[in-house]
Amino acid sequence: MEDRRQDQTRQDALDYHEFPRPGKLEIRATKPLANGRDLSRAYSPGVAEACLEIQSDPMNAARYTARGNLVAVVSNGTAVLGLGNIGAAASKPVMEGKAVLFKKFANIDCFDIEVNESDPEKLADIVCALEPTFGAINLEDIKAPDCFIVEKLCRERMNIPVFHDDQHGTAIVVGAAATNALHVAGKRFEDIKVVSTGGGAAGIACLDMLLKLGVKRENVWLCDIHGLVHQGRTEDMNPQKAAYAQDSALRSLDQVIEGADLFLGLSGPGVLKPEMVARMSPRPVIFALANPMPEILPDLAREVAPDAIIATGRSDFPNQVNNVLCFPFIFRGALDVGATTINDQMELACIEGIAALARATTTAEAAAAYLGETLTFGPEYLIPKPFDPRLMGVVSSAVARAAMETGVATRPIEDLDSYKRKLDGSVFRSAMIMRPVFEAAATSERRIAFAEGEDERVLRAANAMLEETTDKPILIGRPEVIAMRAERAGLPIRPERDFEIVNPENDPRYRDYWETYHQLMARRGVSPDIARAIMRTNTTAIASVMVHRGEADSLICGTFGQYAWHLRYVREILASEGLDPIGALSMIIMQEGPLFIADTQVHNDPTPLQVANTVMGAARHVRRFGMTPKIALCAHSQFGNLDTYSGRKMREALAILETFKPDFMYDGEMHVDAALDPELRDRIFPGSRLEGAANVLVFAGTDAASGVRNALKMRANGLEVGPILMGLGNRAHIVTPSITTRGLLNMSALAGTPVAAYG
Repeated sequence: MEDRRQDQTRQDALDYHEFPRPGKLEIRATKPLANGRDLSRAYSPGVAEACLEIQSDPMNAARYTARGNLVAVVSNGTAVLGLGNIGAAASKPVMEGKAVLFKKFANIDCFDIEVNESDPEKLADIVCALEPTFGAINLEDIKAPDCFIVEKLCRERMNIPVFHDDQHGTAIVVGAAATNALHVAGKRFEDIKVVSTGGGAAGIACLDMLLKLGVKRENVWLCDIHGLVHQGRTEDMNPQKAAYAQDSALRSLDQVIEGADLFLGLSGPGVLKPEMVARMSPRPVIFALANPMPEILPDLAREVAPDAIIATGRSDFPNQVNNVLCFPFIFRGALDVGATTINDQMELACIEGIAALARATTTAEAAAAYLGETLTFGPEYLIPKPFDPRLMGVVSSAVARAAMETGVATRPIEDLDSYKRKLDGSVFRSAMIMRPVFEAAATSERRIAFAEGEDERVLRAANAMLEETTDKPILIGRPEVIAMRAERAGLPIRPERDFEIVNPENDPRYRDYWETYHQLMARRGVSPDIARAIMRTNTTAIASVMVHRGEADSLICGTFGQYAWHLRYVREILASEGLDPIGALSMIIMQEGPLFIADTQVHNDPTPLQVANTVMGAARHVRRFGMTPKIALCAHSQFGNLDTYSGRKMREALAILETFKPDFMYDGEMHVDAALDPELRDRIFPGSRLEGAANVLVFAGTDAASGVRNALKMRANGLEVGPILMGLGNRAHIVTPSITTRGLLNMSALAGTPVAAYG
């Protein structure tokens, strides 16, 4: 059975690399090439202009070519993963994989370059000759000590960053993990004894980094397959090992492990024995990083040292030391400021950024990617997870700052805060488009009631609100459940201390709430007994009553259940004084930009007047995002060419809009393709009042609107902000069960914006 499982795993991996097309990379054009004009600009004769600009100033290569965002991943295949010297061609899948990681985590383009050259000086010559093509060089899987020679020569001769990830990437992540491990253990770098096994490129780089962090040279004991590296030893030595030679009569790992505070293993399986761990200092830190089998398994270490703080190189144990936490982001920061090298200060900034993230509250996105794992800072969470979306903004901006402060940046960034926001926006697709809304929300302090306060997404959103906004969350739910789930999610927030809570099972305001609800509903068939029952069980009704009584400024509900069910109670309690839901507006953020869809939820078959009101409301809300509304009324008919029900409805809505005298662009009725393609629209109906592509599509019924909304989310990888409930003066918003924590945070910002701020 186990053999079959292994065979299947192997075949799955091979199929992944072979199908639907071989390899993991492709090259795509970033500029249009659809006609002769495009061709003349992309190639001859237009390309000559860019060539001449670069000839006059080589720095212009970053303006007119992809060089400023292009990294070479270079290997000769002499030390590949745990496979050893398998040759350049066999290393290509690994190098392609590295390029994919660059693109995925930091949007850096890569070419993988596998070179048949084992002589380190000749390999350095080849790499140096590549400088005109690339903004930086990532050396990968080159055996020691050749890798030291190649990197040294390239750094001396090249004016772009050269970074051997096996050395420095590992050292940076080890440095971050060690920083936090010692923080947990209550120890300091300058006081600890370090015992290391390995002596290869990664091991030496890690020791060098620990010295930069404060470890004393005399407290480092390096062992390899021949025993302790000691003064006078000649067997299997090189200058890098010799730098750590101890003047000691001790010879074995078993002898030097006594009293060690930190074991750093980059060697092989089973090297560290349980009896050795037992002789380490109290609360030992054990980094057993050999792959696939570590120097000691965590369970064995904890049998003799239950308080041990352990990291490995494997993803199936806590605290995986993974270079992907480092290299995409240190390159991102270096490229963006045009750094000529990656220096010690940039590496130390990277360490501090990574370590600080683990000590901060975990993001919902990281938690969603690692379901079932505890992501609370402590012995089993020393460093962030690779899919933590904050890594880009925090680490890359720290690296960029260090590059500028040390004078190696050729294109300094004037506003680092804006740069960090831009990086965050590239990860959180809603961040940039939502910025005007968050800024408007910051002008006031509104109280937002969350009807489903026990939902983990709500808890994370509430925590983010407290960290990022001035609004105050109010959670409806059982205090003990909220506290338990917040603690389980690793969130620092607790009921009453950090936010107000309404307990449906036992709240002193219960009588006031049911009496209020009964007064509103007494002539609509609601008896006192029914009012009491609803105020014990219906959290949406409770939140609506709170807003009605002025105890909350807005509510958010809908993380589970049907939209129409929630809308019923919101409408019953809050629709008064001329306020009534006119439609739901969803913003779908795609690669090409945002597109608004309405009405996706409220009116299944709206009247022409309701359509016109939806158009007016949509325009008002689009302006909240700093955008100019361009609204298309969509139907099966196109400018009167068919006498369909939807076409007639939209023509009547258009006539009503004329009487409103809107101050924005709108037109209809039309197909979606005509709305989004100005050239097509001009051929069909020259002189349309719309200019350019529409950014709002209003449909004649919820079937069409919801269908387009869901298609864009699922097939166009669109990210939804909303639905935004229009017509209730920002007093309530009903989301859908698919909403994420980031989506809830966005909705809280919308709910936290005073009505006056957007008209």
